[in-house]
Amino acid sequence: MLGRLNHVAIAVPDLAAATAQYRTMLGADVTAPQALPEHGVTVVFVNVPNTKIELLEPLGEGSPISAFLAKNPSGGMHHVCYEVDDILAARDHLKTQGARVLGDGEPKTGAHGKPVLFLHPKDFNGTLIELEQA
Repeated sequence: MLGRLNHVAIAVPDLAAATAQYRTMLGADVTAPQALPEHGVTVVFVNVPNTKIELLEPLGEGSPISAFLAKNPSGGMHHVCYEVDDILAARDHLKTQGARVLGDGEPKTGAHGKPVLFLHPKDFNGTLIELEQA
Protein backbone atom coordinates (compact mmCIF):
# COMPACT_ATOMS: atom_id res chain seq x y z
CA MET A 1 0.00 0.00 0.00
CA LEU A 2 2.74 2.51 0.90
CA GLY A 3 4.53 4.20 -1.94
CA ARG A 4 7.59 6.41 -1.76
CA LEU A 5 8.39 8.81 1.03
CA ASN A 6 7.04 12.12 -0.27
CA HIS A 7 8.41 14.40 2.46
CA VAL A 8 9.41 14.87 6.08
CA ALA A 9 7.78 17.89 7.72
CA ILE A 10 9.54 20.07 10.26
CA ALA A 11 7.58 22.64 12.27
CA VAL A 12 9.48 25.89 12.72
CA PRO A 13 8.75 29.01 14.77
CA ASP A 14 10.02 31.36 12.02
CA LEU A 15 9.63 30.19 8.43
CA ALA A 16 11.68 33.02 6.92
CA ALA A 17 14.62 32.31 9.24
CA ALA A 18 14.44 28.55 8.63
CA THR A 19 14.24 29.10 4.86
CA ALA A 20 17.28 31.37 4.96
CA GLN A 21 19.17 28.82 7.04
CA TYR A 22 18.49 26.01 4.55
CA ARG A 23 19.43 28.25 1.60
CA THR A 24 22.59 29.82 3.01
CA MET A 25 23.99 27.21 5.37
CA LEU A 26 22.99 24.09 3.44
CA GLY A 27 22.85 25.51 -0.10
CA ALA A 28 19.37 24.08 -0.58
CA ASP A 29 16.84 24.78 -3.31
CA VAL A 30 13.80 26.07 -1.39
CA THR A 31 10.39 26.90 -2.89
CA ALA A 32 8.46 30.11 -2.28
CA PRO A 33 6.16 30.16 0.77
CA GLN A 34 2.67 28.79 0.22
CA ALA A 35 -0.22 29.56 2.60
CA LEU A 36 -2.58 26.63 3.20
CA PRO A 37 -5.48 28.10 5.23
CA GLU A 38 -7.42 24.80 5.18
CA HIS A 39 -4.52 23.22 7.11
CA GLY A 40 -3.60 26.28 9.18
CA VAL A 41 0.00 26.44 7.94
CA THR A 42 2.39 28.24 5.64
CA VAL A 43 4.92 25.92 4.02
CA VAL A 44 8.04 25.83 1.89
CA PHE A 45 9.62 22.74 0.41
CA VAL A 46 13.34 22.03 0.45
CA ASN A 47 14.11 19.95 -2.64
CA VAL A 48 16.66 17.18 -2.17
CA PRO A 49 17.50 14.44 -4.68
CA ASN A 50 15.46 11.63 -3.12
CA THR A 51 12.55 13.46 -1.41
CA LYS A 52 11.52 16.82 0.03
CA ILE A 53 11.67 18.49 3.43
CA GLU A 54 8.61 20.55 4.29
CA LEU A 55 9.17 23.48 6.63
CA LEU A 56 5.92 24.69 8.14
CA GLU A 57 4.82 27.46 10.48
CA PRO A 58 1.41 28.27 11.98
CA LEU A 59 -1.08 30.27 9.94
CA GLY A 60 -3.85 31.78 12.03
CA GLU A 61 -5.08 31.28 15.57
CA GLY A 62 -6.37 27.71 15.27
CA SER A 63 -3.29 26.20 13.66
CA PRO A 64 -2.40 22.73 14.96
CA ILE A 65 1.24 23.75 14.55
CA SER A 66 0.82 26.38 17.30
CA ALA A 67 0.14 23.64 19.85
CA PHE A 68 3.11 21.64 18.58
CA LEU A 69 5.41 24.67 18.88
CA ALA A 70 4.09 25.43 22.38
CA LYS A 71 5.47 22.03 23.41
CA ASN A 72 8.56 22.30 21.16
CA PRO A 73 9.48 26.02 21.01
CA SER A 74 12.53 25.46 18.82
CA GLY A 75 10.50 23.36 16.37
CA GLY A 76 11.05 19.77 15.35
CA MET A 77 9.91 16.90 13.17
CA HIS A 78 6.14 17.09 12.81
CA HIS A 79 5.15 14.29 10.40
CA VAL A 80 6.19 12.02 7.56
CA CYS A 81 4.24 11.82 4.32
CA TYR A 82 3.93 8.67 2.24
CA GLU A 83 2.35 8.35 -1.18
CA VAL A 84 -0.45 5.87 -1.81
CA ASP A 85 -1.96 4.87 -5.14
CA ASP A 86 -5.57 5.15 -3.94
CA ILE A 87 -6.14 7.32 -0.88
CA LEU A 88 -9.75 6.21 -0.34
CA ALA A 89 -8.85 2.51 -0.52
CA ALA A 90 -5.92 3.16 1.84
CA ARG A 91 -8.20 5.01 4.28
CA ASP A 92 -10.81 2.27 4.23
CA HIS A 93 -8.20 -0.47 4.72
CA LEU A 94 -6.56 1.39 7.60
CA LYS A 95 -9.90 1.95 9.32
CA THR A 96 -10.67 -1.78 9.14
CA GLN A 97 -7.29 -2.36 10.82
CA GLY A 98 -8.20 0.01 13.67
CA ALA A 99 -6.24 3.08 12.59
CA ARG A 100 -7.77 6.47 13.32
CA VAL A 101 -7.98 9.01 10.52
CA LEU A 102 -7.86 12.57 11.84
CA GLY A 103 -10.53 15.16 11.08
CA ASP A 104 -13.73 14.06 9.39
CA GLY A 105 -11.99 11.22 7.54
CA GLU A 106 -12.38 12.86 4.15
CA PRO A 107 -9.29 13.83 2.16
CA LYS A 108 -8.38 17.50 1.95
CA THR A 109 -6.27 19.14 -0.73
CA GLY A 110 -2.61 19.28 0.32
CA ALA A 111 0.28 21.53 -0.66
CA HIS A 112 0.89 19.62 -3.90
CA GLY A 113 -2.75 19.98 -4.97
CA LYS A 114 -3.44 16.31 -4.25
CA PRO A 115 -5.75 14.68 -1.68
CA VAL A 116 -4.21 14.04 1.75
CA LEU A 117 -5.22 12.40 5.03
CA PHE A 118 -3.53 12.30 8.43
CA LEU A 119 -3.35 9.25 10.70
CA HIS A 120 -3.32 9.47 14.49
CA PRO A 121 0.22 9.31 15.90
CA LYS A 122 -0.85 7.05 18.77
CA ASP A 123 -1.62 4.37 16.19
CA PHE A 124 1.85 4.63 14.57
CA ASN A 125 4.49 4.61 17.30
CA GLY A 126 4.08 8.29 18.14
CA THR A 127 4.52 9.47 14.54
CA LEU A 128 1.93 11.58 12.75
CA ILE A 129 1.56 10.13 9.24
CA GLU A 130 0.26 11.96 6.22
CA LEU A 131 -0.92 9.98 3.21
CA GLU A 132 -0.92 11.70 -0.19
CA GLN A 133 -2.56 10.45 -3.35
CA ALA A 134 0.24 9.60 -5.81
